Amino acid sequence: MSGSTRITRRTFLKGTAAAIAGPYVVTSSALGADRPAPSQRINVAVVGTGGQGSGHVRGLLQDRDTHVLGVCDVDRNHRYRARDWVNTHYAKSAPGGRYEGCLDFTDFRDAIYRDDVDAVLVAAPDHWHGLISTWAMKAGKDVYCEKPMASAIGDGRASANAAAHYGRVFQTGSQERSGQARYACELVRNGRIGRLHTIRTHLPMEAHCLAPQGDASPMPVPDGFDYDRWLGPAPWEPYTPKRCHFNFRWILDYSDGELTDRGAHVNDIALWGAGPLLKGPVEIVATEGRFRSDTLWDVPIRFHIEYAYAGGLKIICESSGRRGIRFEGTEGWIFVAIHGGHLTADPPSVLKSVIGPNEIHYHRSRGGHRRDWINAILDRGETVAPAEDGHRTASFCHLGIIALLLERKLRWDLDKERFINDDEASAMVNRPMRSPWVL
Repeated sequence: MSGSTRITRRTFLKGTAAAIAGPYVVTSSALGADRPAPSQRINVAVVGTGGQGSGHVRGLLQDRDTHVLGVCDVDRNHRYRARDWVNTHYAKSAPGGRYEGCLDFTDFRDAIYRDDVDAVLVAAPDHWHGLISTWAMKAGKDVYCEKPMASAIGDGRASANAAAHYGRVFQTGSQERSGQARYACELVRNGRIGRLHTIRTHLPMEAHCLAPQGDASPMPVPDGFDYDRWLGPAPWEPYTPKRCHFNFRWILDYSDGELTDRGAHVNDIALWGAGPLLKGPVEIVATEGRFRSDTLWDVPIRFHIEYAYAGGLKIICESSGRRGIRFEGTEGWIFVAIHGGHLTADPPSVLKSVIGPNEIHYHRSRGGHRRDWINAILDRGETVAPAEDGHRTASFCHLGIIALLLERKLRWDLDKERFINDDEASAMVNRPMRSPWVL
């Protein structure tokens, strides 16, 4: 829908009320006036305000069409810091120079079930992504979820299904799609390097991940940190700062290390460039794999994983020290550097090619990745990284982890999203959730 025919959220939801379970009352119309009042903006709740989430809060404060209604975090320090940013920012234009309207929550459910919250931005640790996103969409909210979209294949499928069933706008935080990588993928799809036969994705190993773990012995939970809620659906374990916040990335209970950290970026662009082959491989084999041997940090730190696709395409994902994607065809290659999107190619003339009006064109983000989500909410259109794509990218990464753990060739049934004749591998499609959390 074009900008000249935008509809209000009330009009849209009235026409699609049958698709949404439960009552849904909208208080922000999301109209595109020059300087819309807070009551006319998209009311957003941000879940997870440390790290990446803090950047999202500050970015949303600069967006003319959004109003940060509330922030949610189980760490009181993170939560209060974000709340104070919001209040200070809105006080600049508030009558009398005072604003204390930012709500703060410890439990994300207190945010997603509010009638005055229109959209939810999920920047909690990876093991929460699928559950919070699915519940938020079921509650009638549009969702931006940081990558990876989910920490298990089953969680990602639940989120993708929820987005389709409830008609929600969903953006995966794979922001490389909103940069120069789009042009590289268009070149590949339009045959500028001939027939695509191999894609190589290169991942560096985070220096922090390779550093000594240090003392991970159990410690008292800090005041103001709801540790049990931080664990959520993950198994209960004693508290140590080596487990939480930034460190969760190096523990398989919560993340898959670099494979789903920067791997969710490089592999996403690889699959995007492959086009129809995005849906899934037929075989996966890890020919090399080494995990950390520490008691706590246990993600893979060296790996070489090969994915075979119907039609002969091969994608090779490895820890090589580089950071990017190399598309190889019968007539040349293109390399996309992550992050930044710098392109190199052979022959170099490929990068001067113009994509014609009748060729394949990819979605172009307007105003950046997060703004692309806001535009889609306003227009009820598609995002550059929708739920189904986010699920396929996350699944690609999880398939690699499963192959590394089992150390054998796996055959994948895309339609059933199960491994063929391998019950042990299929059992790893879903992660057991600690009571009372369920999808």
